[in-house]
Amino acid sequence: MPAKAAISDIDAQIEKLRNRKKLLIVKSAERFVRAATKSGLAELDISDEELDAIFDDISRRFQPEVKNLNQLSSQTPRLPAPASEAVAETAQNG
Repeated sequence: MPAKAAISDIDAQIEKLRNRKKLLIVKSAERFVRAATKSGLAELDISDEELDAIFDDISRRFQPEVKNLNQLSSQTPRLPAPASEAVAETAQNG
């Protein structure tokens, strides 16, 4: 029966994690509600599409480094290693 006990333990852990996730989502939502209420945003007649655009702008404003790094890594071609490094690498591997 140890296998069943282990399965029930895992099920209990999964349930605890689900509850913890729900709590974190609720706390995050409450944080945004407080900010929207404090700023007066909650009182404005704004469509969901406009709100999505506003939050996209906020996201870009506070995460520019991540976006720029992703753009750089996809746009920057890799330069070949200088001949001296290639020789040293061959000597180490060979």
